Amino acid sequence: MTKYRSKIGIGLAIFVFGILGGMTLFMIYQSVWSGAFVNLVVLAFTAHLFLNTYYTVNGNTLEIKSGFILHKRIDIRTINCITATNNPISAPAASLDRLEIFYDRSKIVLVSPKDKIAFIDHLKRINPKIALKGIA
Repeated sequence: MTKYRSKIGIGLAIFVFGILGGMTLFMIYQSVWSGAFVNLVVLAFTAHLFLNTYYTVNGNTLEIKSGFILHKRIDIRTINCITATNNPISAPAASLDRLEIFYDRSKIVLVSPKDKIAFIDHLKRINPKIALKGIA
């Protein structure tokens, strides 16, 4: 079993935490305590997701975990293509430097492993038929 942590994109972190932190400080300054409390809870939840998003290769299974929200299992033998992407849609990825994994004919998941090369090599050792697009 090998664990690959999600890369934490500095730009994404600054954007998300800057907006939430700025709103929280403004609410504290304005004495809007209920709003500040809600924002602090959202900040804590977001930090939890950023710090607890990882991908585990266990046998023929890729497990994708993002906090306590998402736990997905993918049979690596069903992966047919991996593409480099910066797609900003919601995903179990703490960076916009992402990989788009196509599996089970029509399903897609976005991930952002810190060590993309080792992650891809590990998947390709299990399933050499995986096509790579846009990956140097």
